[in-house]
Amino acid sequence: MATYLTVTGAEMVTPRVRRLWFRSDDLSAFAESVHTDRYVKLVFLKEGVTYPEPLDIKAMRGTFPAEDMPTVRTFTALFPDVEAGTMAIDFVMHGDLGVAGPWAAKAEPGDRLILNGPGGAYSPDPEADWHLLAGDESALPAISAALRAMPADAVVRVVMLVESPSEAPELPLPAAGEATFIYRCDVGEEGALEKAVRELEWLPGRVHAFVHGEAQEVMRRIRPYLFRERGVARENASISGYWRHGRTEESFREWKAEFAKAEAQS
Repeated sequence: MATYLTVTGAEMVTPRVRRLWFRSDDLSAFAESVHTDRYVKLVFLKEGVTYPEPLDIKAMRGTFPAEDMPTVRTFTALFPDVEAGTMAIDFVMHGDLGVAGPWAAKAEPGDRLILNGPGGAYSPDPEADWHLLAGDESALPAISAALRAMPADAVVRVVMLVESPSEAPELPLPAAGEATFIYRCDVGEEGALEKAVRELEWLPGRVHAFVHGEAQEVMRRIRPYLFRERGVARENASISGYWRHGRTEESFREWKAEFAKAEAQS
């Protein structure tokens, strides 16, 4: 069921990440949401197009002109408060590229958005000996949410790839937590996150890992390292790509489907 959100405010989390705050008359869909990687589908309507009410994107497929279909993008929902009807979403700014970023850059109080969800599959295991959280800016909301959900004595290592030192976010680390930031301006993008994860001191005991970000880096590089070389059990890891270089979300879904098919056949 679609939920309507209204922008109430905005703030810059980093020089490239803008957090929008929303209010809704009904956030009941979040009442049972316990996952820290809770994701939602944001629906961006095309200007000048009249849409049916209530909006049902699944029902519209095949019957509504393809060029007029709304654009759907996936984001992590933050701080959902069902009683207050408030929540936030972080948007990475990429200039004029894409749909969601330019919309978020210009969004003002009173602007509206449609949301479907939430979904989710990960929350930090309190019984794990230590936690590994790794990713780029796209994973920052989920990593921050995971850190806030951990007990004060949790042992956690965070590895994050960001553009430059000025864009390193403040993280809510527990007392035994450590964060390593690597910067594209110094090391580039390809292989940088994998290299940093490999260089991380591997702690004793059972690890619970959350590794999300650019799909090639996460799925083709870090995932094999954790599963094959470090022997991390699949049930102790949440590893997935949030985006892929050179692809829209629509073509990225195709990439993920092809990857899953190849995995099943291997």
